[in-house]
Amino acid sequence: MKENEMDSEKSLIVFQDKKIRRVWHNEEWFFSVVDIAAVLTEQGDAQKARKYWNKLSQRLREEGSEVVTNCHRLKLPAEDGKLRKTDCANTKTILRIIQSIPSPKAEPFKRWLAHVGFERIREIEDPELAQERMKEIYEQKGYSKSWIDKRLRGIAVRQDLTDEWQKRGINEHIEFAILTAEISKASFGLTPSEYKKLKVLKNENLRDHMTDLELIFSMLGEASTSEIERTRNPETFNEHKKASKDGGTIAKNARLELE
Repeated sequence: MKENEMDSEKSLIVFQDKKIRRVWHNEEWFFSVVDIAAVLTEQGDAQKARKYWNKLSQRLREEGSEVVTNCHRLKLPAEDGKLRKTDCANTKTILRIIQSIPSPKAEPFKRWLAHVGFERIREIEDPELAQERMKEIYEQKGYSKSWIDKRLRGIAVRQDLTDEWQKRGINEHIEFAILTAEISKASFGLTPSEYKKLKVLKNENLRDHMTDLELIFSMLGEASTSEIERTRNPETFNEHKKASKDGGTIAKNARLELE
């Protein structure tokens, strides 16, 4: 599965008001071991949770357990917003780790984990279920149907653009971020980070705080960039940046016309 905005929405899940990061890897979910340790041991501080997992993993190694070797160092968004490698494990390994953590939350967490995995399997078999779940989440947050339709359409447009980039060798997270910033700056005169500061946002998703028109212009900039990518077939990164800037400029011109 390719990384896209809908995946990033689903990469953060909640168990009893506690956030747990996860990433889709090798056709299954891998969960942050530190986040789960924080939930089960009620460690509110991330640093304390990491220390707990370090001690636990050391003990498991000394006992000859294979649990730790089954963990993978995968990139997940850190507190500063950057992608950093952290220990992650699939459902099977997480269940074995839970057995080593004395906690009254162990059993309800196991049931919750099984439900999360089942949901994902159903969504793979029927992608429309994932979209319906997204709609429900936004409806619960109080967004209007009109806004939700634009937001979901924007996700599809974004996916189309990332597909075009990946076809032409753009795969690194930093490259996606740079090209996205070019589109945003051309469209609105602001990079995404500057836009978030303007809206007084920290870790929140910028597009979840856009108006209907902002979503429309964002879509126009990215859809235009996709079309330019297909037409020009850029080969160098600078050519991709130029395509992104030109795509964003189309959205800028439309925005200025409306204003």
